[in-house]
Amino acid sequence: MPIVVDIDVMLARRKMSVGELADRVGITPANLAVPKNGRAKAVRFATLAALCDVLGCQPGDLLRWEPEDAAGD
Repeated sequence: MPIVVDIDVMLARRKMSVGELADRVGITPANLAVPKNGRAKAVRFATLAALCDVLGCQPGDLLRWEPEDAAGD
């Protein structure tokens, strides 16, 4: 998928565990793992806002676009 979720990067920068982030955001660690591992089809803006609030970052720090592999062109 061309959208990459960098929650891991922000967790490492903040020296925070997945469990602590999930607790502070108000979601289960299992539900946080879905976008963290790139399996989410959608993310609610409220969840994205809560992640940004807890991590002290902007949405662009958590999400980035990478073009599809162009090797077949």
